[in-house]
Amino acid sequence: MTFPDAGARPAGHTRWKRLGLVLMPTLLISAVLVVAIGMGILPVSLAVSAQSLVLSGQNLKISADRLQGTGFTQYVGVDRAKNKTYPEALSGIESADLYNLCQSVVVPVPGIGKATLRIGAGGGSKPAHADHLVVHTDDLAGNAVFRNITIGQDASTFKDGTGAPAETFGQQADTVRIENLRQTARAVSAGTFQLTNLHLSVKAGDKPCY
Repeated sequence: MTFPDAGARPAGHTRWKRLGLVLMPTLLISAVLVVAIGMGILPVSLAVSAQSLVLSGQNLKISADRLQGTGFTQYVGVDRAKNKTYPEALSGIESADLYNLCQSVVVPVPGIGKATLRIGAGGGSKPAHADHLVVHTDDLAGNAVFRNITIGQDASTFKDGTGAPAETFGQQADTVRIENLRQTARAVSAGTFQLTNLHLSVKAGDKPCY
């Protein structure tokens, strides 16, 4: 999945400005989130606000038995951490269902070493659901089917207003289906991310989704 050059993103594309960081790779914020859900302060359907992303540079691993979505766009851009830049594929999906979703990030913890923050959702017949999903990725594998795909279109002309610079090589499709999804990403954002049967765990050691 592909994403735009962070330095070249215009500010005037409303649909994409709604996108905010869904999963922060820190134990503290994740723990607060779980407590808030448990107390009923936050619903499991999370509507997130727009933020200017300065990435940590850490990789998030994502897996799903199946991703099924409508309104797919993709192009290559550059993401920025505080002192480094990364070429990424920026992939957008207007509406996505993810079956047996797993997201994990391995972080260093002083005095412990490595620890793995892992989130699972969408098991059984009730998938996790995301609207205006965007994934910043540098590696993706699976068995994919695209319907009504166009490859080579100028990504700045996509009708959903992704904000790509002019003459950026892009592709889009009416629908996308990926079986056995395996993906590394540096950021995930969405307008709304509904995590059915949410389960978050933090464990010592390097124990990613795959």
